[in-house]
Amino acid sequence: MKRRVFIQSLVAGILAAIAASIYNQIYFFATQVDFSSVVNVVSLIAVNIFVSFFAGILYSVIEYLFKAKGPVIFNFVYSVGSFAGVMIPIAYTLPLTVQFPELFPGLAVPMVFFPVISWMTIDPLFKKD
Repeated sequence: MKRRVFIQSLVAGILAAIAASIYNQIYFFATQVDFSSVVNVVSLIAVNIFVSFFAGILYSVIEYLFKAKGPVIFNFVYSVGSFAGVMIPIAYTLPLTVQFPELFPGLAVPMVFFPVISWMTIDPLFKKD
């Protein structure tokens, strides 16, 4: 992975983790339902950083294989992968101690898109002219 892609992955992961943490707090105050046993700040940071670094590795591979068309193909794959990833929080079985489990997808589904949104938001900042 190139240094530029590594830094972009790190920045995108941090940005997505911050957005997810803010959204987690907003969702809690809106619903007064606590999902901290399932989703907490540490897990949000870890998942967003992991997904962003995985995306950086995938970007490097696709860019190597497809050269000039690599970024377009990567954006398509990352977007489609994010839509497919929506099934993860929907299919997740919560512990029996969690109240109002039907509200969990409202918290977790939007968070699935935070890494791809943060990557595509900062991507122009890391492109060479």
